[in-house]
Amino acid sequence: MPKIIDHNKRRVDILNQALQVFAEHGYHETSLSLIAKSCGISRPTIYQYFRDKEEVFHIAVKKVTGDMFAEYSEIAFSAGLPVAQRLKNICGMIIMKGYVNRDMLTALADVMVQRKREGGDFSDIIMRRTVKLNILFKRLLRYGVEAGEFRSLSIDDTSSQLFTLLESIGFQMALLERFDPDTSIRLINLFIDNLKD
Repeated sequence: MPKIIDHNKRRVDILNQALQVFAEHGYHETSLSLIAKSCGISRPTIYQYFRDKEEVFHIAVKKVTGDMFAEYSEIAFSAGLPVAQRLKNICGMIIMKGYVNRDMLTALADVMVQRKREGGDFSDIIMRRTVKLNILFKRLLRYGVEAGEFRSLSIDDTSSQLFTLLESIGFQMALLERFDPDTSIRLINLFIDNLKD
């Protein structure tokens, strides 16, 4: 009897394994052959699911950011917590997930630097991956202002500032050997506390 393959599961398994390979070896040292070997499948099998290494990387990053956003949405709309605490919890989770997955952040930074050298721009890809998070921040800030928890402020500017602060922390995580996530979480918390009325 032929073996029945769950193609959706296999695709997800390849993406998860590919993230580990990218994190361990870096983007440029990773090949489809290395990913295939790590997955215990042949390289031609990977081509049944993905066009090339770049597609694997982009879809893997998309999957991770999508999964993370689902978690953050759950926190954002949890009843009983003040808006400031919800924002703190989300930002703290982002920082800690990034810290735990520093190797993947380094691989992402590696791709961005290489693209820049080649004359490409990675900012559109980052914007597409993070637009939902930016909208979530805006919604929470609006809730905070409407509830009187936050002072009157520019929702767009404040969301952009918060996002830029997190982006900066992400780059520090990826590039600096001595990075302290607790200090960064305190910085974010201070920023959010300064929004209060």
